[in-house]
Amino acid sequence: MYTLYPFSYQEFRIAIIKKKSIISDQETFRLFLKQGGMPFLANMGLSETDAKQYLRDIYASVVIKDIMKRNSFRDVDLLDRIILYVMANTGKTFSATGIAKYFKNEKRTVAPETILNYLKACEEAYLFTKINRFDVPGKKMLQVNEKYYIADHGLREAVFGNNERDIEPVLENIVCLELLRRGYSITIGRIDTREIDFIAKRDSEYIYIQVCYLLANEETINREFGVFYKISDNFQKYVISMDELNMSRDGIHHMNIREFLISDSW
Repeated sequence: MYTLYPFSYQEFRIAIIKKKSIISDQETFRLFLKQGGMPFLANMGLSETDAKQYLRDIYASVVIKDIMKRNSFRDVDLLDRIILYVMANTGKTFSATGIAKYFKNEKRTVAPETILNYLKACEEAYLFTKINRFDVPGKKMLQVNEKYYIADHGLREAVFGNNERDIEPVLENIVCLELLRRGYSITIGRIDTREIDFIAKRDSEYIYIQVCYLLANEETINREFGVFYKISDNFQKYVISMDELNMSRDGIHHMNIREFLISDSW
């Protein structure tokens, strides 16, 4: 089975260039950050208002109705709430029990098993991708507190909003989808109490990736690069951010996210 993904940033960029739109690389990426990569958007010009309405229509008429009909769900409000919860917590670990507790605080009782069924239906509809956690020293998969990433971050902007405010998890989402698009299998790494955003495997090769917004100070630099010092193998390690200045060090590559997304060298 072959999975079709929305446009990558490179494909989005080419579509913009074909329209002879004279905007900078930074502005092109900002547009991608908000609109995502649904291919039909390339036919709609650069109107953010039109793009948002189109994505809302996809969410309402395709995502919600398709999932409801295919699974004979009756509670559309519950499905909508679960999807919004996942969108709000992109890049964070959580469990069905945690969502159930959240709903309980909102005066709504929902069994964790019901939430799991709705989450599974969203995965089967390719709305979300679940990424498991992997204990690196113990070399074993962890069975709780996965992360979910959305198939197109433009849907998040259209339905939940705040992609530019919540930029770091959205950047994670973009990198996650790019890795999947290129044929990698992905886990979230854990080393003691620290986390590696992505361990990506393709064939017998691994790459390790940290994603952040900006390497704004020494504390952030030490956090993002430091976790890699605990890994003894010689596979490639990357820190991806919005910084324009290359801060590579100690054999760990640092790349601007735009460069990373269009590069063929990893």
